[in-house]
Amino acid sequence: MKEDMNEKDFEKNTCETEDCCCEEQNNAQQEYADAVDESDAAEAEAAVDELTKWRELAMRTAAEYDNYRKRCVKEREEFCRYANRGLLEELLPVIDNFEMGMMMAGQDTSSMIYIGMSMVQKQLNDFLSSQGVEPIPTEVGQAFDHNIHEAIQSEPSDQPEGTILRVLRRGYNLKGRLLRPANVIVAAAAQEENKA
Repeated sequence: MKEDMNEKDFEKNTCETEDCCCEEQNNAQQEYADAVDESDAAEAEAAVDELTKWRELAMRTAAEYDNYRKRCVKEREEFCRYANRGLLEELLPVIDNFEMGMMMAGQDTSSMIYIGMSMVQKQLNDFLSSQGVEPIPTEVGQAFDHNIHEAIQSEPSDQPEGTILRVLRRGYNLKGRLLRPANVIVAAAAQEENKA
């Protein structure tokens, strides 16, 4: 019986001790769970921030690539559109000389030379039109426009200042862009004579 008592007392004492340990263990486990929850929340927030940063970078990179692609397409179109510019610029002086020859041959419009040159001139004009080259309309008496005209000289005249007096060389546009400005002589302001 004494032994039974000791066992009961031992169990009672052990249970009381375990309750203390159990409480401490429960508190430690709760503290650990809270710390894990806080660290998980901080890690999750950091991960969300990192994800947002990379998502914004990816979107910005995609937008930059799209802009680059569009710019390349536009540059390629511009290159194809104006690829013949150099060739056409070199051809224009030949056309100028041909037109001067046509003026000289025009003295006898019934000659075979004039008729043949007229046919060649028509072919040249058709070729230039097919390439997108158009002459700039420039006439005597028109106002000077620095965007399409190049003033070679100015002369005193009774015309208003900046009026075109003579066209020396015709200008051309290539598909809406200036290929060569027209060379013109413009009227200068009338100078008053100094009285002695």
